[in-house]
Amino acid sequence: MKIGLVSLGCSKNLIDTQTAMKFLSKQGHIFTANVRDADVIIVNTCAFINDAKQESIDTILEMADYKSGRCQKLLVMGCLAQRYCKDLQAAMPEVDRFITIDEYPHLEEILKSEIEPAGDSEEKTVLATKPWTAYLRISDGCNNRCAFCAIPYIRGPYRSVPFEELINQASELESLGVKEINLIAQDTSRYGFDLYHENRLLDLLKELNRMNFHWIRVLYLYPDLITKEFLVEMKKLDKVLPYFDMPVQHGSDRLLKAMRRITDSNKIAELTGWIREVFEDPTLRTTVIVGFPSETRYDFRDLIKMVSEVRWDHLGAFKYSREENTEAYSMKPQVAKKTMQNRLDKIMILQQGIDTEAKEKYLGKTMEVLIEGKDAIKNLYIGRNRTQAPDNIDGMTIFTSDRQLEPGEFVNVRITRIQGYDMYGETV
Repeated sequence: MKIGLVSLGCSKNLIDTQTAMKFLSKQGHIFTANVRDADVIIVNTCAFINDAKQESIDTILEMADYKSGRCQKLLVMGCLAQRYCKDLQAAMPEVDRFITIDEYPHLEEILKSEIEPAGDSEEKTVLATKPWTAYLRISDGCNNRCAFCAIPYIRGPYRSVPFEELINQASELESLGVKEINLIAQDTSRYGFDLYHENRLLDLLKELNRMNFHWIRVLYLYPDLITKEFLVEMKKLDKVLPYFDMPVQHGSDRLLKAMRRITDSNKIAELTGWIREVFEDPTLRTTVIVGFPSETRYDFRDLIKMVSEVRWDHLGAFKYSREENTEAYSMKPQVAKKTMQNRLDKIMILQQGIDTEAKEKYLGKTMEVLIEGKDAIKNLYIGRNRTQAPDNIDGMTIFTSDRQLEPGEFVNVRITRIQGYDMYGETV
């Protein structure tokens, strides 16, 4: 059968999609990027914030329309299915099966019962990403219990993937020719504490650094567990990029405490200072929330101050989303939507200037770029340099070349122009 897969939400969700793809491939099924041609459609949903929930619902309803054509069956999995399974079953009879995250240990059996095997095939990892890049999820769940976050409720407590299992997964990715590997989790900096009673992230990076990857990037680091000693040791690993994705959420100590974050503004300043002291040209990325319950103009002023002083290379800002089953749901006072939007606009205007300044330091310099594709009409190649993760947040590197290049290649590009969040250049 032809399977159409739609994976919504974060890269961590993409790993679950990839797991389903591996089993379905083993059963002899093939995948199509055009859901109109699919015999079965599977939607992997997100439910992190209200906008994500609405996108998931809209996508399910859109996919249900195809059941009047070739599509015989519609399956829905992921965080939305986990969080609202009974409500969805009642509201969406057009969905043939909702698969909750609790059922993932039995995912193969469920898929086999819902989709008749098409014939045996070789069991191997099927990447849900482009063939030269991959994500390695080192844990699932979370213990941090931030007041605004429903992830522990949806995904459960923090569970590290055993060390040897991760090495085996990485070896398989290496054998597939993956050149860029990105470590992900709800909190990568906590890896190993639950299984080994110690932090094993550095041990894992050392093992991966011995393998045949070109770039290794760590995402979703929780700031309070990063030490200067860790940074010094990390610098010795030549394939591990000096890329630090650390969601700090706010700059007001009062609000950080209300959010139940362990980190405070002094720790944020100290940590970013350490990173810039240890690494010559690191990339700093974060996310922040505006409009958390009781956020005053003085709290927002502290957030602006933190962003202005740290000068993050990449920053994403989000309006607070009121989520049931979180501590913040009943907190008062709730901030008005108009106030949230005004604060979001202000911080993104500030960050746009900081982002441009951060990129301008690369003007005239040569950067290594991983080619992602080509705009044939404009005759421009599109890729990413080491400051740009593969999740379409950090912008792209767009460049010309006087020779034919292939996606997945690394090339040297001289940066000649900055436009918006993207860098432009030419091969050298």
